[in-house]
Amino acid sequence: MSQAVTFSKTLPDSYSLEGYKKHFADFHEWLIKSFSQHPVNTLVKARAHFIDDVLVQLWHKFELHKNKDLCLIAVGGYGRGELHPCSDIDLLILADGRLSAAQQDAIGQFITTLWDLRLEVGHSVRTLKESMKLGKDDITIATNLLEMRLLTGNKPLYEQLQNDVSKDSFWTSQAFFQAKRHEQQQRHAQYHGTAYNLEPNLKANPGGLRDIQTIGWVAKRHFQTRTMRELVAYQYLTEDEYQELMECEAYLWQMRFALHIEAGRNENRILFDYQPAVAERLGFGADGKASVERMMKRFFRTVQRVSELNEMLLQHFDGSILNHKTKIKTLLLDDYFELQGHLIVARDNAIFARRDNLLRLFWHIANNSNIAGIHSSTMRLIRQVRRRLMGDLQDYEACRQLFLAIIRHPRGMDKAITLMHRYGVLAAYLPQWRNIVGQMQFDLFHAYTVDEHTHRLLKNLYKYTLSEHESEFPLCSDIVKKMEKPELLYLAGIFHDIAKGRGGDHSELGAMDVREFAKLHKLGEFDSKLIAWLVEHHLLMSVTAQRRDIHDPAVIAEFAEKVRDETRLNYLYCLTLADIRATNDNLWNDWKGSLLRELFLATQKAFRRGLEKPMDLRDLIRENQAEAMPMLLKQTFSENEILHLWSRIKADYFARYSAKQIAWHGEHILRHKNPDEPLVLISKTPIRGGTQVFIYTKDQPKLFARLVAALDSKKVNIFDAQIMTNKDGYAMDTFVILEQNGDPVNSPSRQQSIKRALELFIAGKPDLSRQKTKLSRQMRQFSVPPKVVFLPGNTSKRTMIELAALDTPGLLANIGEVFQRCDVNIHAAKITTIGERAEDFFMISNSDDQALSSEQQSALRRALIEQLSQQTEG
Repeated sequence: MSQAVTFSKTLPDSYSLEGYKKHFADFHEWLIKSFSQHPVNTLVKARAHFIDDVLVQLWHKFELHKNKDLCLIAVGGYGRGELHPCSDIDLLILADGRLSAAQQDAIGQFITTLWDLRLEVGHSVRTLKESMKLGKDDITIATNLLEMRLLTGNKPLYEQLQNDVSKDSFWTSQAFFQAKRHEQQQRHAQYHGTAYNLEPNLKANPGGLRDIQTIGWVAKRHFQTRTMRELVAYQYLTEDEYQELMECEAYLWQMRFALHIEAGRNENRILFDYQPAVAERLGFGADGKASVERMMKRFFRTVQRVSELNEMLLQHFDGSILNHKTKIKTLLLDDYFELQGHLIVARDNAIFARRDNLLRLFWHIANNSNIAGIHSSTMRLIRQVRRRLMGDLQDYEACRQLFLAIIRHPRGMDKAITLMHRYGVLAAYLPQWRNIVGQMQFDLFHAYTVDEHTHRLLKNLYKYTLSEHESEFPLCSDIVKKMEKPELLYLAGIFHDIAKGRGGDHSELGAMDVREFAKLHKLGEFDSKLIAWLVEHHLLMSVTAQRRDIHDPAVIAEFAEKVRDETRLNYLYCLTLADIRATNDNLWNDWKGSLLRELFLATQKAFRRGLEKPMDLRDLIRENQAEAMPMLLKQTFSENEILHLWSRIKADYFARYSAKQIAWHGEHILRHKNPDEPLVLISKTPIRGGTQVFIYTKDQPKLFARLVAALDSKKVNIFDAQIMTNKDGYAMDTFVILEQNGDPVNSPSRQQSIKRALELFIAGKPDLSRQKTKLSRQMRQFSVPPKVVFLPGNTSKRTMIELAALDTPGLLANIGEVFQRCDVNIHAAKITTIGERAEDFFMISNSDDQALSSEQQSALRRALIEQLSQQTEG
């Protein structure tokens, strides 16, 4: 037991606001210095003791001690005697009857003084009757009263409240448990059921401090105890479980204590702003991102342990303590397991001496849809045997056979894989999986740890097999249902990111890991090579779809050559969709789905035609023109009018747009009466998952910069751009845009507003040299050094340029201005945002419509890096 730590200086003899503020400042300075010298639990108790002394002295200063019918009570965390540096101080002033005017005035002065001292005080003034009534009506108030502690005043009145609160007429154990469990479920739902967020809440996230407290609250209410330690004697939790909870609590307390110091306020979210400083204060080093990753890895592993204990102990409390006399129907599953109600139970406490029974348990869960979960007694056995494991479960042949049986089972990726992940059995089976448990991905692209992301990917793959999800991704559902071996897809999913955090290329290292796995598990050579290829190339399809022009036959041919056959294409497409959707809930949208689907279908078509005979560009142009012509003739235009318009447009246009789009553009251009005014078209319904904006106007300097600035001013995201100048000097530019939430722009009034903005910006009304927009709080924590790479274009007349930079407001407009200053023409653009990182590709040429020379490339690179560097300053 840790020795008590106290602040040596005593309170000023007589009260003065300045004297007390100085005393508080001295104490806070002592608290910060003591953090590196003493256990955190002694410091939170020291602050509570310090506040006790202040409150009692002030209670006497305002002569509240002379009112014998009053008492001052600490409730909530303060009632437990626990206060972090900036924690709220929750007080109940309990009165024996109505207060006089003098009493009310004295209490008002008391509370005002606490606020003057800048204490975060939550207080209530109530009678005994009021306290009981409000506590019965509100589970939060009831919980606070459970942990009350007398500071000073009328002791018999306090004891009466204590006595009344302990009775079943206040809250029965059953009702209290159900209310706290419901409260926890609602709280977890606010955080999407996971603690694996970029900026988690130490207190409220699943597995956080609240979950530890909930474990204690329900049992302390039932057994009428004050501390968690006492619950061991009631066999609610074992000594080991108690020690583990205290260890987890101590780490979360350390983080919270350090966070309060860094934030200077009662902050429970580990914001990016504070993560490096908190990591350094906790001893994880001062090397920025690496220190944060080490700290967060331990945090995520801690909350996983707390979540497991929370689930197990609450279930144990509900079933074995509150409802221990309830008869439950039992069904024998085999010699080792039985089903009690909807929970699987080990029939013998020594059952996991046979290591393969750890896997057999989850095979039963996959095989029997009536099993909803694992009984708390069996969870306890799993936790015990996990600690005693020597080596890996995959070392046992019987375990290997059962693991493959689970992966191959039609429902293996349902509850079985989730529970294997949740209870650490997947980590006990695969040594590589242990390395990614709690592995932080420090960017705005990945919202989850590596293990949680992979688990979500597997769940997405499983959805393809379920009829209720067929309409969500029909193509994937159709492909997976026809697969002879969907288990290969699941194995690729398990290993696709398993090498992250080791250094080196995680795709290559993961492919090596899965080859070893396949050899150990005696998979066939073909299956082994297919899984390894999928792991090594799992980013290929998303990179191609989001960064290359998939309407260019050469791009399709290059992609198809890398994929090689339709079998790989099918597996890769399903894996890619599941991967992107599991990365961040906010990243998926119909536009990305459309790009991937088009790439899949175009590549499938290339395979079926034979790669040696890809569709010729001229054939594609003739085909699109032939389909568009009758559509335009129906609009009463003559063939000569249509051909005359088409003669002014470069051939590339007819290859890049569908026949419907060509007809749509052509109809409005031919009806456009004033060629000096811009024509702006916005698709009323989504095209390929995005809203298309088409601009037809006389070309002019800074046109691209003006167009993207206009769209930026309307707070839409640009995902794609086709930039083209006709033979007669007219620009025909298309942008694919989406709202900030990833939806197409559907509102007619919103579309009209965007149209007006584009027309104004084209006319040069707004000043493009507008003030720089400030970076968001989250974005300021990231640094993406500007990077400019030149790549050869698909023809000798084009240069491809890749830009990487921090995704700052107005980035595209600034890039457009640089292109204009350097006399660079933009022919196509691919706009990609990956978290905080913008990765944009442009197809460009010089003023002579040729590829850039090496000198022109050097000059453009210097200009871009200078502009992009200025963009992130300040």
